[in-house]
Amino acid sequence: MAAPVLISYDRLKTKGISLSKVQLWKLEKRSAFPRRVRTSPGRYAWVEAEIDAYISAKIAERDAAMVAA
Repeated sequence: MAAPVLISYDRLKTKGISLSKVQLWKLEKRSAFPRRVRTSPGRYAWVEAEIDAYISAKIAERDAAMVAA
């Protein structure tokens, strides 16, 4: 089994997520965004597969809203 790929805050932007660290923390607290992983003191990363799933869910949510409208 392959190890999960972790991505940094800066790499989130390459996936179209340009929220501030505070905004991400608030979303995580509400379980509305994947939780980060502490990689070392003061450093965090996110599991890439979880971020990709989050993006896919947002796209599906958008498409479902368009069909319902």
